[in-house]
Amino acid sequence: MDSFFILLITLTILPLTFSILIFLIHKRGSSNINVPPGSTGWPMLGENIQFAFGPQKFVKNRMEKYSQEVFKTSLLGEKLAIFCGAQGNKFLFTNDSKLLISWWPQSMKKALLFPEFVENSLKEVSALKRSFLHDILKPEALKQYIPVMDELAREHIEKEWEPNREVKAFPLSKKYTFDLACRLFMSVIDPAEIKKLADPFQLVTNGMFSVPIDFPGTAYNGAIKGGKLVREELLRIIRERRKELMMENNNKEISGGRDLLSRMLLVRDEDGELLSEMEISNNIIGLLVASYETTSTAVTFVLKHLAELPHIYSEVLKEQMAIANAKGSDELLTWEDIQKMKYSWNVACESLRVTPPAQGAFRESITDFTYAGFSIPKGWKTFWTVHSTHKNPKYFPDPEKFDPSRFEGSGPQPYTFVPFGGGPRMCPGKEYARLEVLVFMHNIVRRFQLEKLIPNEKIVFHASPVPIKGLPVRLHPHEKQP
Repeated sequence: MDSFFILLITLTILPLTFSILIFLIHKRGSSNINVPPGSTGWPMLGENIQFAFGPQKFVKNRMEKYSQEVFKTSLLGEKLAIFCGAQGNKFLFTNDSKLLISWWPQSMKKALLFPEFVENSLKEVSALKRSFLHDILKPEALKQYIPVMDELAREHIEKEWEPNREVKAFPLSKKYTFDLACRLFMSVIDPAEIKKLADPFQLVTNGMFSVPIDFPGTAYNGAIKGGKLVREELLRIIRERRKELMMENNNKEISGGRDLLSRMLLVRDEDGELLSEMEISNNIIGLLVASYETTSTAVTFVLKHLAELPHIYSEVLKEQMAIANAKGSDELLTWEDIQKMKYSWNVACESLRVTPPAQGAFRESITDFTYAGFSIPKGWKTFWTVHSTHKNPKYFPDPEKFDPSRFEGSGPQPYTFVPFGGGPRMCPGKEYARLEVLVFMHNIVRRFQLEKLIPNEKIVFHASPVPIKGLPVRLHPHEKQP
């Protein structure tokens, strides 16, 4: 019996002793490094749950408790430093490729990418020069997309909105943005083919920012399974397109393309080799994530604010009707029309400030550096966030007030309004998102005034803010159709 108790005490004390020893060694090794203050939360879980309950509150509370400049936390299984304020944004944006490089958490990579690429850097994942994306997404290149966006918006509203008295704006906005991305990026227009991508892609976006626990039934497990299905379907589309283009060119090297996918089939990497099918799939997935989740959320919350604020809606309607009345009823929107939507874009920007679709972005430090008196060691992960500036009264007086006039003239102070990031790595899809939001606004306000059916609908956070009931609205068609 005595031997049993001695063994029991030994088994209890030894692990505790080793834990204390490891802690002391770690503390001694890090005592001379003045890393940012903060908490990393629970093992494995980190502070994911607290962040999910409200990113804005999460950031504000920790800025007040730890530091107004930078604090540490743990999200998505990674310890990281969150940089705050306009100066924090500026520092990260302007030191890209000098002190930091873009980075995704393993949890995101596992959901989105082929297993062969999970351990690779983001540059290796795409094998696509960033200049290519800027070329295909710059305003001059996007002008040709405007009539297509307008035509699809008209079709979508006639089919999904006009036959109904009440609709859920969020799922319909997601349907429009995903259908449009499939059409513009890959010329996929068959509803059955789109559904093969849309259904599993919904699983990916719902779960890729959840706690990275891959057990059956978890959101993250759904994201892993959905990502696999999306990649398989994209590979099928890519292979069919490659064969089609080769046949069109009489089995010679591909020499042209009608959409983004066809152009990607022409791109060569730094070694002069054509991109592999997996590399093209990685790039398409990245574009779908950027153009689908954030843009559909942006559209949804613009509609939410138009439904809540009749005086704002009235001014948007006035501007959009002036544009519509200057055109024939069947004449599609043009670049020149978009440039006239100044007040509408100010409204959209204020909506992006109040309810930003994206929470921020990750970086990885490639060397030791200091910021605001704190040391950031090489290999540490960092995060810039919209929530340290967008509703900060230091930058936006009376921040809860919806006021589009903030964006008149020179607009907000630099590095304070950052829904698309900033610096060399500002989101290349910013102009694409602007066009899509404005085209959809134009087509909705010309037809309806919106009435919210749940005045205080709860907003939850997945990858982006989500109205928990889908933003149900009642449609009030205008007496005279334009």
